[in-house]
Amino acid sequence: DKNDEAFAQELAKLCDVYVNDAFAVSHRAAASNTAITKFVPVCAAGFLLKNEIEYFNKAMGNPARPLTAIIGGAKVSDKIKVLENVIDKVDRLVVGGGMAFTFLKAQGYNVGKSLCETDMLDLAKTILEKAKAKNVQFLLPVDAVIAQAPAADADVKVVDIKNIPDDWMGLDIGPATIAAFSEAVKSAKTIVWNGPLGMFELAPFSAGTFKLVDAAVASGALTIVGGGDTDTAIHKTGKSDKISYISTGGGAFLELLEGKTLPAVAALG
Repeated sequence: DKNDEAFAQELAKLCDVYVNDAFAVSHRAAASNTAITKFVPVCAAGFLLKNEIEYFNKAMGNPARPLTAIIGGAKVSDKIKVLENVIDKVDRLVVGGGMAFTFLKAQGYNVGKSLCETDMLDLAKTILEKAKAKNVQFLLPVDAVIAQAPAADADVKVVDIKNIPDDWMGLDIGPATIAAFSEAVKSAKTIVWNGPLGMFELAPFSAGTFKLVDAAVASGALTIVGGGDTDTAIHKTGKSDKISYISTGGGAFLELLEGKTLPAVAALG
């Protein structure tokens, strides 16, 4: 799977034209998608790869504004480069999921047993300061659906973000947050979304993510979605056909959001 030129030359003997239509692995330089382009006279992108890049460039390169990014998922550490890159480009940044609690903790809130990366608190503060300096509207949860443990039959409460008890954890955004996030999404002209806003796999913690799908659909905005969990959540709502584009790539989409060039795409020239 490494970018081996000798192997690529052997592969190149099998064809006169090389077409890469595998966006999902285009962030990994391999003999079959990168080195091979040196040895085949005609190389091109397939229609899926072309669509992926064109939609992404339309959303992040020259977007209709306001541009709203929805970034969710469990950990800030997984999305550091994404946050640092998109904050230079977006008008609004909506942050939910487990990672929101690291930002809330950085602002001095008690987050109870919620997922929180204490080693990321300084970085979270820096990102919040950067957003303020750039006049980016940074939206965090104002309330949460909490439980003592994640379970389909969990005893749940909705509390203000200031009132999470020590032995409870936030597992979804609450109704006031859904309203605020939905407003930011409905008034957008372009939406880029990566990561769910709660533990949507369990019914008590699914409303936040599902309601934001409704808001994205209602906005009429160009909406680009990437990441396996987000893709799954949107398909669960039955509204995937109302979303402008759902990326087939998880890691590849993330690397584009980080501002990186995908080696297999660059190799096509």
